[in-house]
Amino acid sequence: MASFVVVIGHGPDLEAEEGAATLLRTLGADVRTLDLWEEGAALFEHEGAKARAIVIEAGERPDLATAALRAVRKTDELASTPAIIAVPSRQIARVDPASGFDDFIVTPCTSTELYARIRQLEWRRSEFSTEERVKVGQLVIDRAAHEVLVDGRAILLTAKEFALLAFLAQNRGRVFSRETLLARVWGGRYEGGPRTVDIHVRRLRMKLGDSLPLETLRGAGYKLRAPT
Repeated sequence: MASFVVVIGHGPDLEAEEGAATLLRTLGADVRTLDLWEEGAALFEHEGAKARAIVIEAGERPDLATAALRAVRKTDELASTPAIIAVPSRQIARVDPASGFDDFIVTPCTSTELYARIRQLEWRRSEFSTEERVKVGQLVIDRAAHEVLVDGRAILLTAKEFALLAFLAQNRGRVFSRETLLARVWGGRYEGGPRTVDIHVRRLRMKLGDSLPLETLRGAGYKLRAPT
């Protein structure tokens, strides 16, 4: 599958020597550019292409960059692609934290710094599962170390909270009733009721927040969403 970085900016400046497109191409990255108000659908004429990240060069108008991000996210293939706003230091204060960007970078910047930011976003969004570790977006479950990390920060869980989370992560996409979770996580000899599962789910949600893609299915139970 062909993957590329989308760079969005003011047309005449997109190929500038210190611009994001030029910097990334010096490292061998596949880069496709869009003017601020061009539609993103044109980037996906070839089936199977995938955008790794969006970089929007704000210049002196962070507000226009925010509007451009909202517009390009209307393209289905870019709806969840991580985005970086490239902005001069004098305009940082005008970048709205709620603008939808996942990160920002101060211009002028180096090619290696920009690429490192993109790789970091890819890591945060990545998913994998091995015998010892499971990564679900920002969440890493290390079975061997009995440790849970969110964005590299350790989260303290009780033994049963950890066991419930690890079980759901190992069986992503499958729905489990409260009774099944009691049997599989707490064991057949546990005498407590299914309310115990609800309490532990609530605690996990409080501790892990938005990093936990756990769904409640009314009348059926719980499942950890599978990657799209």
